[in-house]
Amino acid sequence: MQKKLKLRDAIMLVMGSMIGSGIFIVSADMMRNLGSGYWLIIVWIITGIMTVAAAISYGELSSIFPKAGGQYTYLTEIFGKKMGFLYGWGLFTVIQTGTIAAVAMAFGKFTAYLVPWLNYSDPIFQSGEFQITYIQILAIFVILLLTYINTRGVESGKLLQNLFTGSKILALLGLIALGFILVDFSHLAENFSFGTDAFNNLNKDSKGNFLKTGWESISGMALLGGIAAAMVGSVFSSVAWESVTFVSGEIENPKKNVVKAMILGTSAVMLLYIAVNFVYLNALDRDSIAFAANERVAVTASQSIFGNAGTIIIAVLVMISTFGCNNGLILAGARVFQTMAKDGLFFKSAIKNNKNQVPENALWMQGIWASVLCLSGQYGNLLDMISFVIVLFYMITVFGVIYLRIKKPDLERPYKTWLYPITPFIYLFIGTCFCVLLLIYKQQYTWPGFLMVLIGLPVYYLINRKK
Repeated sequence: MQKKLKLRDAIMLVMGSMIGSGIFIVSADMMRNLGSGYWLIIVWIITGIMTVAAAISYGELSSIFPKAGGQYTYLTEIFGKKMGFLYGWGLFTVIQTGTIAAVAMAFGKFTAYLVPWLNYSDPIFQSGEFQITYIQILAIFVILLLTYINTRGVESGKLLQNLFTGSKILALLGLIALGFILVDFSHLAENFSFGTDAFNNLNKDSKGNFLKTGWESISGMALLGGIAAAMVGSVFSSVAWESVTFVSGEIENPKKNVVKAMILGTSAVMLLYIAVNFVYLNALDRDSIAFAANERVAVTASQSIFGNAGTIIIAVLVMISTFGCNNGLILAGARVFQTMAKDGLFFKSAIKNNKNQVPENALWMQGIWASVLCLSGQYGNLLDMISFVIVLFYMITVFGVIYLRIKKPDLERPYKTWLYPITPFIYLFIGTCFCVLLLIYKQQYTWPGFLMVLIGLPVYYLINRKK
């Protein structure tokens, strides 16, 4: 593959793939589970430590296997084709394509703020609860447009990625600065007044709407369960940074630049996320965060900061953010499916590059399946359930660093994990606590996504039945 991506492009890909719609929404659910500004920030800090620790650990693997396919390649090389296929299967069926679909739908929903008839027009088709709306059609159009742009070559995707990522970083920095300058009354002291006390309020009325009354004090194991449930949102908002490893084959000096991009990109994004949550805590009281209309905390905060223009400002910001995020996801994901095809584990037609030296067929396969998920109406539920699976695969990959150190100590390592073995153990400890607590307290977040991945086992044996 042609080395057309420089270090700054790789950093932009990491940051652009991470910053999507989550940071503008998930803090509402996190606050309902924790009820305290103190714990809200603590959970974001834990997620930040977790994310950066994983990126530092992945760096060692990226220097050993500096080729396209990234995490799929690492798992295949370390644990064999079966493990690599299960990851690739999950990536294609829901992790990558489901994220693309959800981010595209977020783009459509926030566009509806600027074009109200998208919200109020009758469905194009409806049969029972299944319906096709103009917002879904807009989401599909965005996916197909970005897929087409990326078939025109890495340069096209790179320019778009850098433009939109740069724009949303500047916009977030502006939101953070003005969130302290323009707010008439600060709620920061009020939101931190609870100290280490935690509360939750998950009560609903008969129509499924959250009730503002009924905050209950939680501690001990109940608090740990609340932290795990809150982390589903922060973890989901902080994934996809590994997308840069998928395009290692197209990055200059990948043995050094991939790890630099992951560490610098994840660190910068997590600092931005924590700062944005301080803005929410400064601009809004606890109830306004927890029960923001349609969970759009950023919209409510922007109205407090900018007045009536806040809705338009945040709608434009989220549109920029989701458009750029989806471009990064689309650009990177197809390279994994191409690598799988070369290993005989995906459609053969995905192997071929077009005249622009990009895997056009793999791009369209990814784009079409993501579009189907937009129509299915089920992608949102699936995404809620894959944080567990994503962390599980992160843990297996991070464990691969330790496994290789033991099994192949003499292997050439151009980059070695900083503070090894402390760094990978930090991730494995936090990840294990997260997964165990979800298994105990929030099983709806665990088994469905896990079963989706396990379905890949019979598919794997079917593909390899002649071998």
